[in-house]
Amino acid sequence: MDFQSTLFAEMAPVDVLPPTPERTPLTRGAWVDVQRAWLPRPDDVFDILVAEVPWRAERRQMYDRVVDVPRLVHTYGEGEPLPHPVLTRARDELTRHYLPELGEPFVTAGCCYYRDGRDSVAWHGDTFGRGSTHDTMVAIVSVGDPRRLCLRPRGGGHSIAVTMGHGDLVVMGGSCQRTWEHAVPKVAAAGPRLSVQFRPRGVF
Repeated sequence: MDFQSTLFAEMAPVDVLPPTPERTPLTRGAWVDVQRAWLPRPDDVFDILVAEVPWRAERRQMYDRVVDVPRLVHTYGEGEPLPHPVLTRARDELTRHYLPELGEPFVTAGCCYYRDGRDSVAWHGDTFGRGSTHDTMVAIVSVGDPRRLCLRPRGGGHSIAVTMGHGDLVVMGGSCQRTWEHAVPKVAAAGPRLSVQFRPRGVF
């Protein structure tokens, strides 16, 4: 693998964006870190994820009917091997970088496959499990076509949007899961995009 010594290590070229994620403080103790072009070999990761992840379609109760979830999903649980060694290294580097602040490792990897602009995820917070009562982090790596990750305070307020491009990293931290919501809205046209969400134990 053609890794640097760390994905957050110092980069020499002056035209490369800073290797330390740029943090945007939100309200009520929430924050978002963004690092562009963070993941090595994103083309390879994209191809392997499409071909080898056992994608499944889900259906959920929506008011008085059951509807298709507009994306494909799969979750790698704690201890399960990930489908590409770059993702294993990414999870380990995220743990190393954030451990002093988070206090625990990232152990699971939830995968979403947005096949086109019609696939999306509605407003929500990862509040099943400990995210409903404790500060935590969810680290998202995106590969494929750019899509917007929108965030808004629960109960109303100023919203923001982060366009996640090929190989970009976004980390939602602090109280973000319980005091803010996030979504990937539908768009008129988009190519396929995959996201991998690394989470600590007990955060869903």
